[in-house]
Amino acid sequence: MSDKPKCYCGIFGIFGTKDASLNTYYGLHTLQHRGQEAAGIVSASISAKGNKIFNLHKNFGLVSEVFNNQDIFENSLPGFSAIGHNRYSTTGASDSEKNIQPFVVHYRLGNLAIAHNGNLTNAKEIRERLVNEGSIFQTTSDSELILHLIAKSKLENQIDQVIDALSQVEGAYSIVLLTDDKVIAARDPNGFRPLCIGKFNNIFIAASESCALDINSAEYIRDVNPGEIIVIDENTISNDSLKSYYIPNKIASKKQCVFEFIYFSRPDSKVFGSNVDKIRRKLGKVLAEKHPVVDKDGEKVIVISVPDSSNTAAIGFQSQLVKQGIPSRLDIGLIRSHYIGRTFILPGQKEREIGVRIKFNTVKGVLENKTLVLIDDSIVRGTTSKQLVKLLREANPKEIHLRISSPPVKNPCYYGMDFPSKQELIANRFNSDIEKIKDYLEVDSLEYLTINEMLEAMVEHKPDDFCTACFSGEYPVSICEGISKEVYDN
Repeated sequence: MSDKPKCYCGIFGIFGTKDASLNTYYGLHTLQHRGQEAAGIVSASISAKGNKIFNLHKNFGLVSEVFNNQDIFENSLPGFSAIGHNRYSTTGASDSEKNIQPFVVHYRLGNLAIAHNGNLTNAKEIRERLVNEGSIFQTTSDSELILHLIAKSKLENQIDQVIDALSQVEGAYSIVLLTDDKVIAARDPNGFRPLCIGKFNNIFIAASESCALDINSAEYIRDVNPGEIIVIDENTISNDSLKSYYIPNKIASKKQCVFEFIYFSRPDSKVFGSNVDKIRRKLGKVLAEKHPVVDKDGEKVIVISVPDSSNTAAIGFQSQLVKQGIPSRLDIGLIRSHYIGRTFILPGQKEREIGVRIKFNTVKGVLENKTLVLIDDSIVRGTTSKQLVKLLREANPKEIHLRISSPPVKNPCYYGMDFPSKQELIANRFNSDIEKIKDYLEVDSLEYLTINEMLEAMVEHKPDDFCTACFSGEYPVSICEGISKEVYDN
């Protein structure tokens, strides 16, 4: 029943501790919001005979379901380094365990594993070339391409092979690679998806968001820069310094995914070097400044959020109303259930309506005979929003005004974010006519942030630092002809 975009996955890598797989498990727990269909961890260890081996455990389900036994960490995933992955699937590939990351291979320089967040926009072209050269693919994921490119590189040094491989791919990738003796973290030259580095007790971590550092009591050091490849090994630990390389001949402008701030990332995280909470509050403040709501009878406006992703923007919105002298109160008008299974059975024709009622309930005493301002971070299809407004109407409010802390979503994303098809997007169905969308949703007024207003809220960043393709249709990296969700599944 979700009417929100999905982020394909979260990634985590750690080097330098005997509890590497356990730390990875904790990290994946905090990154669960980035992927809820499958999870996996691979660790590197040395056998009793002195052989370097990889240990892998992955399956469908939430992190707590996949890793549900202490024995997994004590006996199945030993080692001083590990990487992990949370996954959302795309159409046509969710039923294959082979598509669950991390992917593990053995090639001439040893064991190699990858966890990837993003989408490679030239994957079709590269895949066809590799197949014609004799490569045999085990998955439908574009992430596997990177392993093939590393293995086929004619260079002898492993880091040079990684650089060679990443020089050939285009699009969005934040990756962690595990080798027999190191963890490698890398970001594409545009820096579409987040990836940060942290440290505790001389142990280094790479993760999608800083919340995965916090749970391990690690200190945030910095982001992996766009186009940067960071190597973490024994020398890193002994010298307490990171080894850094850059992808040659791949100079590109920074194009970070603005939706990480709007919706994907946890509010307690730091991504792209900024606190998500701070940005979301600013989005709410700009929304109130540009699109305020006043009660027609001079009473207090009641500001509520669609929990949980819009909570922070609602705080910013109401605080700005107060600053502007508009009587208002921030309140809890919707209660969200946190105990819905991923496969909850929805009966018959009332599927969408029942789905909303299962997930949300109203606090009628807060809403009755009040002018409501409902804050949401985005509208994608509009089906959930419509049912949510219907649910609120049953509490007999005076008026319902909907405010969205992002612009209308009009275009699909090819850089690691799963939106519905263009035809399903409500802004396209109504040709971006906000008045028609308002009527469809049956609200008294509807306002979005414009693209410029949204970028105004991106404090600590330049407006050109962000990819806004899902709003503007301006894609910073060209898309391979025939790109298909069935093929690019990570």
